[in-house]
Amino acid sequence: MKVPFLDLNASYKEIQEEIEEAILKSCRSGQYIGGSMVEDFERDFSKFVDSKYCVGVGNGLDALVLSLKVLGIKHGDEVIVPSNTFIATWLAVSQCGAIPIPVEPDIHTCNINVKNIETAITNKTKAIIPVHLYGQPADMDEIMNIAKKYKLFVIEDAAQAHGSEYKDKRIGSHSDLVTWSFYPGKNLGAMGDGGAITTNNKDLAMNLMSMRNYGSSERYKHDELGVNSRLDPVQASILSVKLKYLDEWNKRREEIANIYSNELSGLDLTLPFVEKYNKSVWHLFCIRSINRDEIRNKLMELGVDTLIHYPIPPHMQNAYNYLSFKENDFPISKLMSSELISLPIGPSLSEEQQEYVVNCLKQVL
Repeated sequence: MKVPFLDLNASYKEIQEEIEEAILKSCRSGQYIGGSMVEDFERDFSKFVDSKYCVGVGNGLDALVLSLKVLGIKHGDEVIVPSNTFIATWLAVSQCGAIPIPVEPDIHTCNINVKNIETAITNKTKAIIPVHLYGQPADMDEIMNIAKKYKLFVIEDAAQAHGSEYKDKRIGSHSDLVTWSFYPGKNLGAMGDGGAITTNNKDLAMNLMSMRNYGSSERYKHDELGVNSRLDPVQASILSVKLKYLDEWNKRREEIANIYSNELSGLDLTLPFVEKYNKSVWHLFCIRSINRDEIRNKLMELGVDTLIHYPIPPHMQNAYNYLSFKENDFPISKLMSSELISLPIGPSLSEEQQEYVVNCLKQVL
């Protein structure tokens, strides 16, 4: 049996008629930049994540960059970031001329370890970017308390957390700004790139709407140095359809995660840990093993596709050689990069496929 890591085509076929109808409606509208379809999605998504405002942008990286810029983050400032994350979190800081200051993750949750944040703060620190990694929220109460104490901004990177909950409240407005990616493989994914920023701050939302559109809120009048980063109406129409199914799809992911956790509990693996106050949306189901590569190769031979998130930590990337980090400066992130395996998970994974994955792992181990 072949088990893909994520079958996007199967998810598409499940709601194919609705998706194609939405695309056709968008094509026939004659409005291909902005317009009602983008506004409708922004309204519906802000409601879904319990925020007052949503600003659609071109992609998740742009969402982070624009958020930093609208908060005045500039050259020479320092921004605290997780050492264990996709490089986009760091790149956004660098693109503003600021310096990413890495903080190691909690070995259990894989999210930024809040106990280590204060020691990383200097008089140059201006913001903290927690990442809700793999679909589980970071500890926002503690992070917001630290931010308040030191008068720092907080921008949440929620690229993997569509629909997740922290202490019974959906991620979407706990901090100054929350950034989202709608990359096709996300829990809420478009059929191309897309992103958004949610907030309860009206002034920030209005400024972001201007910044994403060449720094203009009125045609041919430009009040700031903006960019061109706008959510496409076709993608917005697709996202509007998928948003209706997101809770159901996330529930399927949770059911799969529960089965994995129960069936694999007796094996020589480290399974994911979720804090009792969190509701993860299981964007990824990551296990850990010192024999990671051997396990992956054997699973591949049996037809089971797995991935590694992420094989090279940001501090070890050539792009960040200029920061002069050493390979062992962040040992927990390095350890995770050598042990983590992401198992197949998604709303279209069948019971038969999941049973096969479990049986193959038991066979391999």
